[in-house]
Amino acid sequence: MSTHFETLQQSAAYLDGFNVEAPMDMGPKDIWPRKPSFFIRHVESPQVAAETSPERIEVGPGPALSTLSAPATSATSATSATSATAVHRSLFVGQFGLVPAWVKSASDAKLRSTKLVNARHETITTSNNFRDAWLAGQRCIVPMMAFFEDDLRSGKAVPTRISRIDGKPMGAAGVWCRWVGAGDEEIISFTLLTVNANSHALMHRYQNPGSEKRMPVILSEGAYDAYLSARPEKAKEFMRPFATERLHANPVERKADKVPRT
Repeated sequence: MSTHFETLQQSAAYLDGFNVEAPMDMGPKDIWPRKPSFFIRHVESPQVAAETSPERIEVGPGPALSTLSAPATSATSATSATSATAVHRSLFVGQFGLVPAWVKSASDAKLRSTKLVNARHETITTSNNFRDAWLAGQRCIVPMMAFFEDDLRSGKAVPTRISRIDGKPMGAAGVWCRWVGAGDEEIISFTLLTVNANSHALMHRYQNPGSEKRMPVILSEGAYDAYLSARPEKAKEFMRPFATERLHANPVERKADKVPRT
């Protein structure tokens, strides 16, 4: 599973890579399950963006979560693939690890979300955890500079940073959800969609030996708006591995690569 990724830390990367206004606070560089980070989704007008993307958004309860600053308006527009309605990309804040809308309590949300950081695209329409969000068109793009996987071929876990070879940010396909509990307690969350990587010349090296290899769905820049606005059955056409020759793997050894205690 892809449980650790690196966020964008330069303002220009948001505008140049995704045509959205950069957040006022870049937030933490390394993101783990239940930590807040940014995702991009479509809204139908700048007014909707202003109403639903306040400057500070609470993404969940407890000391493991915090708030991040996000812009109140979007910076670009596009035409929906399903209608002539003008839609706009906007930046939102959410917890990494989905909390399905049917979860009953905040304590249950905490337990489930750490296991729902990835969603298999093959079962996205049948999984009770992700089906409703997918069919409701709650797709998103998660901006990242890299994601991390363990190389276990030597018998020792070697954290490895996977990034684009050209150094540009990556837009990972995701699904987001809004959970509302007792007393209007709210958690906005997201998950990364994954595809099989058994035959991928790079990604087949990572994760546990003998297990199925998976990798996040990295979208091409020109597909961002189409993925966000397509009908659910059409959106599945974007679920494919990113080209090997466009990725670079670099083993790393630093404290940030160790799973933090929560």
